[in-house]
Amino acid sequence: MMVYTTDMAKGYEINEKDIDTVLGILKRNDPENATPEMAIAVLEELQKRVHELSHTDPELLIEIYNDLQTAKNKKIN
Repeated sequence: MMVYTTDMAKGYEINEKDIDTVLGILKRNDPENATPEMAIAVLEELQKRVHELSHTDPELLIEIYNDLQTAKNKKIN
């Protein structure tokens, strides 16, 4: 099975909006460690894990994608 990467994913760079989003999650779940630096570390780790997943378990990556599509379709309907 081939896994395709969108141009957006290839060129993704961590940005302020994503940092703020993760920071908000950290503030709710681990306020003592809720810093911009930790939010960046989380985003970097997620990027690394998704990249590794595309090589080690592409079927799981497709399953995650399909779940996202299903959730998106439920929101629309």
